Formats: sequence, structure tokens, C-alpha cells
Amino acid sequence: MKKLLFGFPLGHWLVAICMAAMVVIAFLNILSRYIFHFSLAATEEITINLFVWMTVIGIGIAFERGGHMGMVTFFNMFPRALQKIWIIIYSVLAAGLFVVLDYYIIQAIYDEITLFQARSAALDIPVWIYYLGLPVLSVFVFKGIYRDAMTKLAERKED
Repeated sequence: MKKLLFGFPLGHWLVAICMAAMVVIAFLNILSRYIFHFSLAATEEITINLFVWMTVIGIGIAFERGGHMGMVTFFNMFPRALQKIWIIIYSVLAAGLFVVLDYYIIQAIYDEITLFQARSAALDIPVWIYYLGLPVLSVFVFKGIYRDAMTKLAERKED
């Protein structure tokens, strides 16, 4: 895992930046509401999309840490050889899920660019820009799935 500033990896920094941006935007909206008596329309749009992007990165971090849900008690009853096979199977299935998800979101991006050309309500920017975060940030998910599988397979190899 490549460490950046202060020893934290890129995914952690991106999550922290998204969270900090969401806090600042929400705080500015609260100030605007109480001082100027009107709400900034774009704040909801930005925070929702930052939350989605942050969630995708967080999924990758959870995979990398082995923090995803699993049936550990049932899994531990299998012999070691069968455990390795199941590690490979669920890693392929998890990666496959995100491949399918990326396929459909890329198709939606293409449709937004070529056919619909929808624009966001508050900021009036193309909607496909928000969609683009999912396939780009899925890199963190695939990296997390791969590292989780390699770690778990290495643990089974030592035994």
C-alpha cells in the first residue's frame, strides 16, 4: 500500500477530502440559512454526489482491510483447500459485481452525453460528470478486492 502525506494512502486522503468538503458545504448552507434566510440550492446536489464517491472509495478500503461482511464461522469449518477456492470465488464474484455496475454506469454516461444531455438542477452542469465518479473510483474497489484476496490466500498458504 503506497503511503502519501503523513503515511496515509490515497484512498484515505480522498475520503477525508470528500468528508471535509461535505462538512464545509453543509456548514456554509446552515450559515446562509440563518444569516441570509435562504438556502444554497447547490449544496444538496454536491454533498449527495460527494457522499456517493466517498462510499465507493470506502468500499475499496473495507475490502482492503478485510472488513466486508462474511460468514466466518461457516467459512472456518471448511478445510484449508476449500477455503482457498471460496476466497477466489467470492473475490471473482465481488469484482464481477463492480464490472457489471461499471458497465451499466458507463452506458448511462454514454447515453447522457449523446442522447439526453441532462443538466443538474442547481449547478447546471452535465449530469454525466457526477456519474463519472463511479467507474473511475472503482479502481479502489478492484484494488481492495485483489489485496484482500492475496492477503487471505497468503494466510492460508502459511498454515
